[in-house]
Amino acid sequence: MFPNSFEYIAPKTLMEAIELLKQHGYDAKVVAGGQSLLPMMKLRVAAPSILIDINNIDELKGWRNESGYLRIGALTRHADLEHSEELREQYPLLAETAVWIADPLVRNLGTVCGSLAHADPGSDWGAAMLALHAQVEVAGPEGKRQVPIDDFFVDTFTPALEETEIVTAVLVPTPVGRVGGRYLKIERKAGDFAIAGLAVHVSLASDGTVAEAGFGICACGPIPLRGKRAEEYLLGKKLTPETIEAASRLVPEDAEPADDLRGSAEYKRDVLRVFAKRGLSDIAKELQGEVVLR
Repeated sequence: MFPNSFEYIAPKTLMEAIELLKQHGYDAKVVAGGQSLLPMMKLRVAAPSILIDINNIDELKGWRNESGYLRIGALTRHADLEHSEELREQYPLLAETAVWIADPLVRNLGTVCGSLAHADPGSDWGAAMLALHAQVEVAGPEGKRQVPIDDFFVDTFTPALEETEIVTAVLVPTPVGRVGGRYLKIERKAGDFAIAGLAVHVSLASDGTVAEAGFGICACGPIPLRGKRAEEYLLGKKLTPETIEAASRLVPEDAEPADDLRGSAEYKRDVLRVFAKRGLSDIAKELQGEVVLR
């Protein structure tokens, strides 16, 4: 199918884009990579009369470190994080997640912030940013504000955005100590959305205990979810076979899977448990200097 007719506008500044949203409200949609919006427009699930292309807004491009955060601009593509050696060492979960997204064509066009704004319960980036305890920066007529990632996903395909607001960046806290990350998901076919997915982030203090722990769950609830019970359990403990096993059993307790054609709720919970154990075990080995075959 073809989308409904629409007017295309490409503003050059953020304030110009916000003014367009003020003028047109829900009749307007913002597009960057278009990998979520355009397929919906072709199916006529979405039918905006105004399409606001933000690709010419320079302040939304690239990433930089600032005051305890990595600031990832709204025009950062999945492939940018997949291939950045600069970020891989300090933020391994970013590259780990990016490589799982769809296919190279989508990764070269689609944006991290666009994926978050889409608020799909199966969002790979939703899970990863929950594990990293990120914040989403949004801008509107009243200025900029930061939304904790736990509060950003209001409901299925419903982010905590006003109709006049644009996601401008995602802010990832700078980790402390030695860092490891894993993203694991099971798919119906390569490049598909997850049947169940889990992002795991761990940093170790100098004494080998867990200083930071993060578990982000996708496709197992109406929104991406955080494995808070496992996070709280691991803090201050060392990664041993016993603590890894115990934490892995806690992860599914924060999931809300449902039975569907792709698997039962019980099956998805078991997948999350296995993924948590596998991810934590791999991270523990890597941080001890072992080579982990992938």
